[in-house]
Amino acid sequence: MRSTIHPVSRPVVFRDRAAGFQLLTRSTLDAQHTVEWEDGTTYPVVDVDISSASHPFYTGTSRVVDTGGRVERFERRYGRTATVRP
Repeated sequence: MRSTIHPVSRPVVFRDRAAGFQLLTRSTLDAQHTVEWEDGTTYPVVDVDISSASHPFYTGTSRVVDTGGRVERFERRYGRTATVRP
């Protein structure tokens, strides 16, 4: 492997402020802010909007969309068949 073409991988903290969740992992992202981790070491931090702690799929708070009701409402409003033009 050539040493000059690969990005630098370093420990980075990903923080989800909405859920109060932090994850320390390796990344090539460059962060401007830092945070002190549980071991007392300072790491760069990247704030994310959604993580596994706040995503509805992982937390079990996802809603089931009633597509059948939406289709029926559309058919009542606009009719069952549409005019097809050649």
